[in-house]
Amino acid sequence: MRAMRLPRLESAGLDGWLVRLFEEIDEANMPWITALVRDCEAAFGEALVDLVPSYTTLLVVFDPLALSPGEAHRRLAGVVASLRPDEAAEGAPLRELPTWYDPSVGPELARLAERSGLSVEEVVERHSEATYRVFALGFAPGFAFMGSVEERLACPRLETPRKRVPAGSVGIAGRQTAAYPMASPGGWNLIGRTAAVLFDRDREGFSLLQVGDRVRFVPVTRDEFARLGGDITAMEDKR
Repeated sequence: MRAMRLPRLESAGLDGWLVRLFEEIDEANMPWITALVRDCEAAFGEALVDLVPSYTTLLVVFDPLALSPGEAHRRLAGVVASLRPDEAAEGAPLRELPTWYDPSVGPELARLAERSGLSVEEVVERHSEATYRVFALGFAPGFAFMGSVEERLACPRLETPRKRVPAGSVGIAGRQTAAYPMASPGGWNLIGRTAAVLFDRDREGFSLLQVGDRVRFVPVTRDEFARLGGDITAMEDKR
């Protein structure tokens, strides 16, 4: 495992500090990020309000009535000084998302194949054979930013985002991939749709996917997708 860059603590207001561990997105960052989450929970205890992990950083939000910014900084500096990678992160939960890859629900599938010089079948094979890591949650509840998509499948976001992307839509943006947990606007290149319920208010933790999870998109047929409760309604590509 590579050595960690020298971290920086950046002020995020009267009740927060941003810990910047790395400058570049890399799956090898995750054992350090998850270790930092664990150690901050122990160091801050009841004074901790929230932890927001991302690709290269961790935002630590604390109760300013319980801790001063200076004391919070001191605790964080101590955590960072003794930080070691979380070896258990390599065995993080593997989530399999049954996915129907088809132009009717993935309107950019054919364009991405043409752009990459691959067949549609090869795009599906390459996207689904990889195991992705959840780097961050954001944009919408349960929306997991995952990477890294192989370079040949990388594709910029759409110039004109859609006003509505159906729930479950699987897309690619740059070298990231994601599935929309609910209907929302979006500009990712859509290549299919998953039947997995990604966000559920009745589920503990709400989100199916958590930072650090490993994820695989498992191809299924249209009939299997429908049997699993997936929405087979074709997309109307209105932007």
